[in-house]
Amino acid sequence: MKKIRAAVVGYGNIGQYALQALEAAPDFEVAGIVRRQGAENKPQELEQYDVVSDIRQLKDVDVAILATPTRSCEDYARQILPLGINTVDSFDIHTSILDYRAALMPINKETKTVSVIAAGWDPGSDSIVRTLMQSLAPKGLSYTNFGPGMSMGHSVCVRSKAGVKNALSMTIPLGEGIHRRMVYVELEEGASLDEVTAAIKADPYFANDETHVFQVSSVDDVRDMGHGVNLVRKGVSGKTQNQRLEFNMSINNPALTGQVLVNVARASMRLEPGCYTMIEIPVVDMLPGEREELIGHLV
Repeated sequence: MKKIRAAVVGYGNIGQYALQALEAAPDFEVAGIVRRQGAENKPQELEQYDVVSDIRQLKDVDVAILATPTRSCEDYARQILPLGINTVDSFDIHTSILDYRAALMPINKETKTVSVIAAGWDPGSDSIVRTLMQSLAPKGLSYTNFGPGMSMGHSVCVRSKAGVKNALSMTIPLGEGIHRRMVYVELEEGASLDEVTAAIKADPYFANDETHVFQVSSVDDVRDMGHGVNLVRKGVSGKTQNQRLEFNMSINNPALTGQVLVNVARASMRLEPGCYTMIEIPVVDMLPGEREELIGHLV
């Protein structure tokens, strides 16, 4: 069987773990790594791979894993899809997912490609669990409680603010889907903590949550990539009240995101042209192997 050739675009935390997931997958091979600096200062662990600054320098790429900041995902997808290459990403601004999907859909149709967007663990795998829970108790309420742990998207957002040298955003669950954001920042020389705090709190990533910003001398001294989620739904099955469903997960954040991206990269090769979120994809298509064997094993 011909292996799927995947390129990793971006080599930060998610890119590094996506590469590990590709290396462990029996049905993938690594087409190469795309970094802004190309092969300059090439890390030792990438010695065996082609490292380039433009995906067009790689050969026979089937799918591009966009391990890039959320706010640049659409720009990269718009550049790559016309090359006939599928894209997958972990875009994580919940309120913008429908608009993003609508923007890519006509490009996918025209280029006969597939994009899978918002494919991390939330949005992503948690979205699938929420969908299943709602199907089991159609009438009721669901709560998603994150953490405690590091939010990669929020941390990247803070690092983009003027005056910020490095940053860590921690999510603290308060219950019933309400969260507190604890943000730790290393500041550039001369930067104002008050100005940085105001910029953070005004950003859509933080505007709807209680947010506290602290200056630290070293973010690395407080960094922990662990995270988790508790999903709860209490509702009604048919006409029967008091059905309670719960799902818990404790994870290494970027490692799970990297694995999910490889899963949906696989699924993208089995889908008709279009732009998809994870709840639109058969879960079985995210697994390696023949469908019949998987059904016999898992059902």
